[in-house]
Amino acid sequence: MTTAPVITLRSWLMVGLLGFTWGGTFLVTEIALEGLTPFWLAAGRIGFAAALMTAIWAVIGFRLFEAPPTRSDWKAAATIGALSSAIPFMLLAWGQQFVTSGFAGVSMAAVALIVLPLAHLLVPGERLTLRKSLGFVIGFVGVCVLIGAQAFETTGASMEPAGRAACLGAASCYAVSSILMRRLPPVDPIGLSTVLLLIGSALVLPMAVIVEGPPPLPDTRTILVVVALGLIPTAAANLLRVLVVRSAGPVFMSLTNYQVPVWSVVLGAAILNEPLPPSLLWAMGLILAGVGLSQYGALRRLFARR
Repeated sequence: MTTAPVITLRSWLMVGLLGFTWGGTFLVTEIALEGLTPFWLAAGRIGFAAALMTAIWAVIGFRLFEAPPTRSDWKAAATIGALSSAIPFMLLAWGQQFVTSGFAGVSMAAVALIVLPLAHLLVPGERLTLRKSLGFVIGFVGVCVLIGAQAFETTGASMEPAGRAACLGAASCYAVSSILMRRLPPVDPIGLSTVLLLIGSALVLPMAVIVEGPPPLPDTRTILVVVALGLIPTAAANLLRVLVVRSAGPVFMSLTNYQVPVWSVVLGAAILNEPLPPSLLWAMGLILAGVGLSQYGALRRLFARR
């Protein structure tokens, strides 16, 4: 797309919903992992979401690109499909065997910092400014405060450096896929969401077989949990992500990654009675200040219209 990003109240609502949805996914994933191995959980989640979105896509007539796509367009779509779900899911599943969950959380928040320079170079209307850079750094500091020093503690595992690299690699995958998604020509969001999930399924299913062997036979509860993961944080959230990136841009979309750790901590305390860290209020203040500073122009235009 060659037009500048357009950030509206709808954009803010979608990003807020995505942050809440993905923040709550950690709770559900813990339940699913009691009955499935990590790669097969990723495969089941993406596979169900792909099947559901294909059915919806069929109803609207399999619309995709508005103009006949070039070979370059198809290559970009295939790359986005790999980088937006299959590869980062597998990297995180493998990497979290050797690193703390805190480090994994910080690495996901780093998506915003990776997107910033890439968008400056590759996306029209996403120029890097001192105010925007300072806002993202403040938000990242807020995430570090929230998760705490344990994020950077060593686990003692010999493969820990590789595990950390895998988590940062997953964050880089999300960042690059958002940039490439924004650069695609006019495309139907439902069609694009479906194609990306189908590509992800084609990659993760054989990898699950290779790495973990035949799938374990899950019980009814695990099946229902996987269906829920495929329906809400994968299929529905993937569609929302496409809509946000294509309209408001990848830099605005990356704000979601600051919200996810906050919601995961709040929901863990509310639902699982996990301890609520005193640093939460400080972290939320820093994150909100960073978001407000980096998106000051968009917020000013939004309130000026009301």
